[in-house]
Amino acid sequence: MPPKQQLSKAAKAAAAMAGGKKSKKKWSKNNHKDKAQHAVILDQEKLDRIMKEVPTYRYVSVSVLVDRLKIGGSMARVALRDLEKQGIIKPVSKHSKQAIYTRAVASE
Repeated sequence: MPPKQQLSKAAKAAAAMAGGKKSKKKWSKNNHKDKAQHAVILDQEKLDRIMKEVPTYRYVSVSVLVDRLKIGGSMARVALRDLEKQGIIKPVSKHSKQAIYTRAVASE
């Protein structure tokens, strides 16, 4: 086997600089769910919509109001308590974590 050709200092430096240019591996694919933009302040338009639509729902809960009306959870809880006080909806099951209501007047 013939001896290796000795490289100059400049050639060695160029070879060292050429290596290691590969980018780092990305472990996450960056598929993030978009943050929901729900209303947190009750304005007249949201109140009118709650008073019109919620009495027609057969199943009413905080998660239903958040999903359908695009309001925050704390606002949905306040709205449900208010609707129950007015007699528009009646409780089916009340728990500290999840309250389930139904419309007060059953339609045939």
